[in-house]
Amino acid sequence: KIESLAGKRVVAVSAGSAPTLALTAAGAVGRRGCGGNGRLGHGDEQAQLLPKKIESLAGKRVVAVSAGEHHNLAITADNAVWSWGDGGGGKLGHGDWQNQLLPKKVEALTGQRVVAVSAGYFHSLALTADGALWSWGPGYHGQLGHGDQQQQLLPKKIEALAGQRIIAVSAGGYHSLALTADGAAWSWGIGGFGRSGHRRVRRERRPRKTASHSGKR
Repeated sequence: KIESLAGKRVVAVSAGSAPTLALTAAGAVGRRGCGGNGRLGHGDEQAQLLPKKIESLAGKRVVAVSAGEHHNLAITADNAVWSWGDGGGGKLGHGDWQNQLLPKKVEALTGQRVVAVSAGYFHSLALTADGALWSWGPGYHGQLGHGDQQQQLLPKKIEALAGQRIIAVSAGGYHSLALTADGAAWSWGIGGFGRSGHRRVRRERRPRKTASHSGKR
């Protein structure tokens, strides 16, 4: 038991490679772990051996969090997406490669009702209430799903999934997964070690339905 969280009603957690996030019922986010590149969101690069509230998010009700390798994502109750940590490859979604020591709002998603986010090793995913999926960051393994291997410095809708209602997403190391309302699983990105579920190791630059799960619930 993490005694420093005693007395707090924790409703969600997310474990990244170096950072760990905990979300309380009050909408506050606590961080612990290695602080390099500002991945803890406290305005510095200090490590935290105990959970520490991210004060820059005080006054904002956080409803979802995701810890990646060196960056993090959060959604607030007003449907805004915030990111912080290592900005390499544009994975923070701010149009540049800058590290962010404090959470910064992803302005490119303003006006979108984001309901879920997932921070992968090098890329990011955001799911909107209309079932559309957005991705950004490095795309050299096709993990962004846009049909190429280009990086995206800003969130871009995955057009190959148009017409599919996405209900859940997960960003992995160099691949991505999505679940549609009909119970089908889709994957894209690098397929080594069978991670894509397509019985082949080549890259999938666009989402492809995993045949073994089609129609199964």
